[in-house]
Amino acid sequence: MSKKDAPAKEVAKTSDQPKKRLFNVEKRFGYTMHEIWTHKMSYGLVAPFFILFITFSLLPLLASLYLSFCYWNILQSPVFTGWQNYRYLFVDDSLFLKAFSNTLYYAIIVGPTAYIASYFFAWFINQVPKKIRPLYTLAFYAPSLTSSIAMAVVWGVMFSNDSTGYLNSLLLKLNIISDPVQWTQDVHWIMPVGIIVALWSSLGTGFLSFVAGFTNVDKELYDAAAVDGVTSRFQRLLYVDIPQTMPQLLFAAVLQITGSLSVGGTLAGHPTPEDAGLTVMLHLSDYSGTRFEVGYASAIAVVLSLLIFGLGRAAFKILSDKG
Repeated sequence: MSKKDAPAKEVAKTSDQPKKRLFNVEKRFGYTMHEIWTHKMSYGLVAPFFILFITFSLLPLLASLYLSFCYWNILQSPVFTGWQNYRYLFVDDSLFLKAFSNTLYYAIIVGPTAYIASYFFAWFINQVPKKIRPLYTLAFYAPSLTSSIAMAVVWGVMFSNDSTGYLNSLLLKLNIISDPVQWTQDVHWIMPVGIIVALWSSLGTGFLSFVAGFTNVDKELYDAAAVDGVTSRFQRLLYVDIPQTMPQLLFAAVLQITGSLSVGGTLAGHPTPEDAGLTVMLHLSDYSGTRFEVGYASAIAVVLSLLIFGLGRAAFKILSDKG
């Protein structure tokens, strides 16, 4: 072998050796860092989202969890008090129990009703000709875009407590009632009125996801189902549409759970007679923004977050298993 071939042989031998890794892949952390470095371009693209999520969602959540075990009035440093906030929350705070029952009452009615209505109206829009589908979609979706102030003005006239209110005026003319109903002052009507207004504007993002889901259903599946004897629209909905729109069903379920449990004020405003319209979010904002007892407000936020998280996980398990 000549001396000229020796350098080439050494280069070939060097190229056959494995490259030195930056991290020890035999350990879990090293393997994770190695994968991140290998796919650094992909991780770089999703980095802005994770930075914003950690900064404005995860860190505040962890801070709220810590503050829930403290007394903090914003002006002074937090003082660790252990489980005192939670003990007061579940044992001594009768307003929280009232707000919690009102929130559950609202969520049990608004959540499932709005969820089913969104799916039904999206399915109905899918049955009309394609040219006029955008008009129907806009008509159903527009109420959810209405601001709370405009909504209060429109529905305030409808449910006005005097005889000039549209509903009271109609009921008086029909001799159904003899005196105007105090829709926003009677403790028996405050929550039902709020529920009616919420249902009117409940066709929001979940509804749009259903519309998109029905649009993306493969039309060949209908032909295949027809071969198996599926002919009616209800059968197609049951055996084709629902299985094919499971991702949208899960997405909308999480949105409805979050929205119905984190409801704020109602048409009656705040405060209401006998706290008939008090919700958990209003109770939280009362302690955080009015009384400046941020530690106790954090305890309320943690309990509400755990409830939303638990119901969301249950919805994920039910709907994802069927998908």
